[in-house]
Amino acid sequence: MTTGPKRGRGTPGEWALPVAAAVNGVGTGMYIPFSLVFFHHITGLGFAVVGAVLTVTGLAGLVALPWAGAAVDRYGAKRVQLALYGVRVVGFALYPLAHALWAFAAVALVTAAADRAAPAAQQSLIGELARGAGRDRLQAATRALQNGGNGAGALLASLVIGLAGDAGYRYAAWGNALSYALAALLLLPLRPVRDGGGAPGTRVKAGYRLVVADRPFLVVIGANFLNALNYSALSVLFPLFIVGWLHGPDALTGGAFALNTALCACAGIFVGGRVRRAGARRTRAAALGGALFALSFVAQVVLGTVRPDTGWVVDAALVAVVCVYTLGELIHSPAAEVLAVSAAPEAVRGRCLAAYQMSWSLAKAVAPSLFTGLLAVDGRVPWVFLIATSAVAAGLLLRVERHLPVEAVVPAAPGGVTVVGDAVSRPGHALTPAVSLNSPSPGTNSS
Repeated sequence: MTTGPKRGRGTPGEWALPVAAAVNGVGTGMYIPFSLVFFHHITGLGFAVVGAVLTVTGLAGLVALPWAGAAVDRYGAKRVQLALYGVRVVGFALYPLAHALWAFAAVALVTAAADRAAPAAQQSLIGELARGAGRDRLQAATRALQNGGNGAGALLASLVIGLAGDAGYRYAAWGNALSYALAALLLLPLRPVRDGGGAPGTRVKAGYRLVVADRPFLVVIGANFLNALNYSALSVLFPLFIVGWLHGPDALTGGAFALNTALCACAGIFVGGRVRRAGARRTRAAALGGALFALSFVAQVVLGTVRPDTGWVVDAALVAVVCVYTLGELIHSPAAEVLAVSAAPEAVRGRCLAAYQMSWSLAKAVAPSLFTGLLAVDGRVPWVFLIATSAVAAGLLLRVERHLPVEAVVPAAPGGVTVVGDAVSRPGHALTPAVSLNSPSPGTNSS
């Protein structure tokens, strides 16, 4: 019988995944910061047309998520991830040739579907490559290196475009296609192992009905939707608040994004390691990250109320806010992502993580209209709203903790038995009160 990696450890060569994420991140970073401008230059279509096509295809691409989840459960995460890399290699290679509207829409739709499905496949692959605390380490490393790759890609694109002019956008598209191809090659030697009951090629009866019936996991998804709004705040709400409410320079918005990216890349592994060594339950680490999000939003409310006239005061305050916000991200992200991976039943992990990823996608879709609507009322209202959603998300995570499998809440110790405070459990069971292992057994004399 095939068995999975030892608890707390991973499979040989698992670090190819974060390295592949870094390579992929370089390519992604070459076009994400320019987005509309990027596609305008490589297709020759107008900004309004490009924006409309990207919006429609981005929403339509969500249809790929359920399919990707089912494919992961049947064929394994590695095969699905390689297929998604292949789709994006072809997509970005064809973008410079897609000058007609129909051609651009077709390529954008297929590429958007692959983009939406990829995170669920990657998270499933982490679940197949590592166990216990190894998942936390692999998740933190993957996210940190991917952020580093994004930053390097943005700098590289700026250099290429500065030297080659408009032709640089075409080179950036092909560079992104190359990055996906290299990332796929890096994953080829990996040999992920799935526990019995989730072997590739096995059809799972009931499918998504099992996901819907798993109420604790649905709570995890709901909490993540609320926290996903916090992540959208950096790219959507921060710029509007800085320029529209504080009347600060546009450069501050780029500076805030750059600071966040740099901190995530440089401090992600360190912060994740400290959280793991502290022995925090993943539910509580995710809740703590949400609390730090809320603290940074409280500071925004104060800043939006005082509205200082001195430029350096605003700059310093925003730097402090971004630092607290980023610390919350570094604590929340690995804990929340690995919590979802570990709480998902092995046989339907792909489907569960596809549903989990849908919460991210929906938050990104509603954030622009939600934030702009609240901002029209008062510059502080959206921050108050996010403080409330952060608190609700933290409460949901803490409340559902006892209903989740113990190996999802805390990394399992060698031997499969986990003891946390006054709780003891074995794999597959939720945390339940128990007699402390340091306490005398019932009926014995402690004197």
